[in-house]
Amino acid sequence: MASYNIRKLKSGTDVRGVASPILGRAVTLTAEATELIARAFVTWLCNKTGKSGVKIAIGNDSRITAAELVEAFERGALKSGAHVVYTGLSSTPSMFMILKNGDRGLDGSVMVTASHLPADRNGLKFFTPEGGLEGADVDEILAVAESGAFCEGEGSLTRDYYMDEYGALLADRVRSACAAERPLEGMKIIVDAGNGAGGFFTEKVLKPLGADTEGSLYLEPDGMFPHHAPNPEDEAAMAALKQAVLANRADLGIIFDTDVDRAGAVDVRGEEINRNRLIALISAQLLAQRPGTIVTDSVTSDGLTKFIEAHGGRHHRYMRGYKNVIDECKRLNAAGEYSPLAVETSGHCAFKDNYFLDDGAYLVTEILIILAGQLKKGKRLSDLISGLEEPAEAAEIRLQIESEDFREYGKTIIERLEKTAAGAAGATLAPDNHEGVRINFAKGFGDGWTLARMSLHEAIVPINIESNSPGGCRQMARALNGLLEPFEKLDRSLLEKFIAD
Repeated sequence: MASYNIRKLKSGTDVRGVASPILGRAVTLTAEATELIARAFVTWLCNKTGKSGVKIAIGNDSRITAAELVEAFERGALKSGAHVVYTGLSSTPSMFMILKNGDRGLDGSVMVTASHLPADRNGLKFFTPEGGLEGADVDEILAVAESGAFCEGEGSLTRDYYMDEYGALLADRVRSACAAERPLEGMKIIVDAGNGAGGFFTEKVLKPLGADTEGSLYLEPDGMFPHHAPNPEDEAAMAALKQAVLANRADLGIIFDTDVDRAGAVDVRGEEINRNRLIALISAQLLAQRPGTIVTDSVTSDGLTKFIEAHGGRHHRYMRGYKNVIDECKRLNAAGEYSPLAVETSGHCAFKDNYFLDDGAYLVTEILIILAGQLKKGKRLSDLISGLEEPAEAAEIRLQIESEDFREYGKTIIERLEKTAAGAAGATLAPDNHEGVRINFAKGFGDGWTLARMSLHEAIVPINIESNSPGGCRQMARALNGLLEPFEKLDRSLLEKFIAD
């Protein structure tokens, strides 16, 4: 495989690519590439640990290409002398926790997943006992894959289905916090696993805690995702969960993404607990225990800032990308500023007391603990966030860059926008901006803010807009459209459609 293609598979701190031709796209993450990357990961680990034969775990979610890529990875790892432990259908967070729990002697792990991306995609996420790899580590691994300078050896292959143990750990966390063996007795809880890896949560966590899970959706693994995108941000997915909660008169609905590192929820009245509402819920619980700083991504609302401050905390926005948010939270703690939570509006949520691991299942255990506490008081889950000011309108519009060198073109857009933004009527640059260009608009000119940034993985400029006044989003979109007009390779048709509708 050409070195260009190997390096092009990098996506932030992961490897991702097209692994199946079913949607008409050319395959980039082939079995050959996966085998080379496996050999490179083992070689990288050997160099890092000083060992000649490392031990690694590998798991996968429900994607249609999982078996093929797992087999290819195992072949490569075995050729480089690794002792490989296959964990079967797993969640991404479990592939880190297997390194921390028990005396398995593992030096690293890898998860075969592409999160919520379409069925033709797949990828690899890497861990050591210190945490997920950084982008620079992935660069080094891909450089080794390109060079072909691999460790040689004779490896071995065993199996270890860790999800039973992992589920028990989650259940025990809820038992301990609630001081009861079956604290969910009498509760009806619906899970929508989206045909991903999250179905385990009903059998391994909720039922042992006493919950009735009858009516749960799409628990069976199916990598074609026939019902809806396995994504807590997907409108169809959330609509299906709301309907199931109301139809079954459930106390709570839970939704996971494919590999269970993200989650969202729906309360007893069918109201979403997602994005800003989810962050507010968890923040209220944590800040009641100890004041601190909540680190979020850049697209969180001004109402959330007021909510966090009203609960004795500080809201620190940072650039989007769950690893960026987590690393910033770690940095603050290392500098002496207590920060218990790093969270994205996408549902990535990492707790200081859980190794800063973004774990959707761990997040849901926190929600279950909160729910049990609220029900004891005769209150709803959403009562805890009743003080959250929510915008009158909010929208996200994703604009396509029609340029081969889209990253450089996107950078030019952001730089130019930063210089011209203040020229729009009623507009000022936000003072605490960490990503893209966030523009505040005064009352009468939109009464809110817009944020334009570059996507982490795609040739897209996402535009987030939030207004405190009806009609404000279109007013601000109109102003932003004028500022973006000089960029001929930016397709503004969706923005113009939004303005016209």
